[in-house]
Amino acid sequence: QVQVEEFGGGSVQPGGSRRLSCVVNGIPFSQYNMAWYRQKPGEQRAMVAQITEDGMTAYADSVKGRFTVSRDNAKGILYLQMTNLQLDDTAVYYCLIPLIIRWGHGTPVTVAQ
Repeated sequence: QVQVEEFGGGSVQPGGSRRLSCVVNGIPFSQYNMAWYRQKPGEQRAMVAQITEDGMTAYADSVKGRFTVSRDNAKGILYLQMTNLQLDDTAVYYCLIPLIIRWGHGTPVTVAQ
């Protein structure tokens, strides 16, 4: 079966950094586009970053210049490097395989003093 699991969530101070990982099994990972979404408290889930199978990336305006999405095809891992984190970045972050609409369970990130 296809398995998606996020790691790396936790608490971080404003201005700090955090790296999330998404471990994917059960598919030829290198052949699939991937995406990160987040859901802020009381809001709908929204796209944060996307990366194609050949490494082209796209970001939500709110995170451009601060977040970097990357992938390690050999290991089947998707990454989201988050820097200069703000209070508004507090959310549950989800990994998505868009083609098959398969989500991870999410990992919470709390940005606070």
